[in-house]
Amino acid sequence: MTLETLSSGIDTVWVVLSAAMILLMEGGFALLEAGFVRYKNSVNIIMKVFADITIGTLLFYAVGFGLMYGSDAGGFAGVTGFFLNGDLSHIDVPVSLETFWLFQAAFTIAVISIVSGAVAERINFRAYLLYIILMTAIIYPIGGHWAWGGGWLSELGMQDFAGSAVIHALGGFSALAAAIIIGPRKGKYTPHGVSAIALPSNLPLASVGAFLLWFGWFGFNAGSTLSATDARIGHIALVTMLSAASGGAVTLLYTLFRFKRSDAPSVINGSLAGLVGITAGCAFVGDVAAIFIGAVSGLLMMAATNWLDRRQIDDPVGAFPVHAASGMWGTIAVGLFATDGGLFMGGGWRLLGVQALGLAALVIWGFVMTWLGLKLIGKMVPVRSTEEEEELGLDISYHGVMAAHQAHEFLDGEEHIRAFQRDPSDRIR
Repeated sequence: MTLETLSSGIDTVWVVLSAAMILLMEGGFALLEAGFVRYKNSVNIIMKVFADITIGTLLFYAVGFGLMYGSDAGGFAGVTGFFLNGDLSHIDVPVSLETFWLFQAAFTIAVISIVSGAVAERINFRAYLLYIILMTAIIYPIGGHWAWGGGWLSELGMQDFAGSAVIHALGGFSALAAAIIIGPRKGKYTPHGVSAIALPSNLPLASVGAFLLWFGWFGFNAGSTLSATDARIGHIALVTMLSAASGGAVTLLYTLFRFKRSDAPSVINGSLAGLVGITAGCAFVGDVAAIFIGAVSGLLMMAATNWLDRRQIDDPVGAFPVHAASGMWGTIAVGLFATDGGLFMGGGWRLLGVQALGLAALVIWGFVMTWLGLKLIGKMVPVRSTEEEEELGLDISYHGVMAAHQAHEFLDGEEHIRAFQRDPSDRIR
C-alpha cells in the first residue's frame, strides 16, 4: 500500500463519516420541528423529513448534481453529470466522485428541510412533495453551481466555505417566500394583528433536536475540507463551537435581562443561529471574530423573529430568523473578518463587495423561484391544507395516525380503515 493510497482511504472515511453526521442532522430537524409545533402535527413533520431524504436524494442523483457540478455552461449551470454520467473530470477533489456526491447529497437534504419548518402545520403534503422536486433538482443545484460548481460567483471569488449563503440564506429566503404564500396558521394572528402564542408541544424534544444539529454541524463545517489531513480541521471545529456557544449565550442573557426570564426557544434558536453564522467563514476567520459573529447572529435572529411577527408572517420554528438572517450576516462577515482579504484585516473592499453581490443573487434566486414554483404547484394541487385538515391536525388528515397511542388492545384492521375513510377523526376516537 502506497502513502497516496493510504491518504486517499483516510480521506474517504473522513468524508463518508462527515456525510453521515450531516444526514443525522435530519433527525435533529425532525425532533426540533416536532417539538416546536403542536402535537397533532408531529407525524407530518417526520414524514416531510423522510420525503426530503428519499425523494430529494434520488432527484439530486438524477438531475441536481449535474446542474450543480457538471461542466459549466455560461456560468449558470452544469450540463454533464446527470445520473453521475458524462464528463466530470473537471471536479478536483481528494476523494472519489461517489464519495463527493454523498457529501453533497447530504447538504441538499438539509436545504429542503429548512423550508419544511417554515410551512409546518398547514402545507398540503402533496404540494410539499412537488416542491421537493423543485428545490433539490433545480433551485439549490443552480444556486450552488454559481458559488461552488465553477459558476459566475466562484469566478468572482466569493467565499462560502460550508454554505451560510448557498445553503442557509438561500434556503431561508425560500422558506420566507413559502410562508408568505401559504399564509399564517388559523388563529395565529388576531383581527387586531396581535400574535397569539403557540405553545411548543415538547421543548425537551426540541432541545435534543438542537443538540443533534449542533453535533452534525461539525461534519457540516469540518467535513467541507474533504480531507482528513487538512490542517484547518481543528480550527474549524473550534470556531464552530465558539460561535454556537456565543449565539446561545447572548440570547440567554438578552431574554433574561429583557424579559426577566431566559426563554428556552430563543436560546435553542440562538445557538443554531451562531452555527449558521460561522458556516461561511469557519475556515477563514479567527477565534475572537467567531465569538463576535455568533453573538451578532443570535441578536439578528431575535430581531428577525420580531420582524416576522410585525409583518404577520408565520414561521413556526424560526426557519427564516435562524437560517436567512444569520446566513446573510455570516456571508458578509467573511468580507469583514477573513484573515486573507477581509476589510477589517487590511484586505480592502473587494471581497466584501463580492460577498454582498453573491448573497443578493442567491437570496433573490431562492425567493423568486420558490414564489413562482409554488404558484405553479398551486395550479396542480392546493398548496395549503383545508381548514378542516388543519383543525384536525395534519397527522390524521394526511397520514392517518397520531404520534402516540395508548390503545391496550389490537384493533380490527378492516373496520379501522372503513372508519377512517368515512371520517378521519374516527381514527382518534
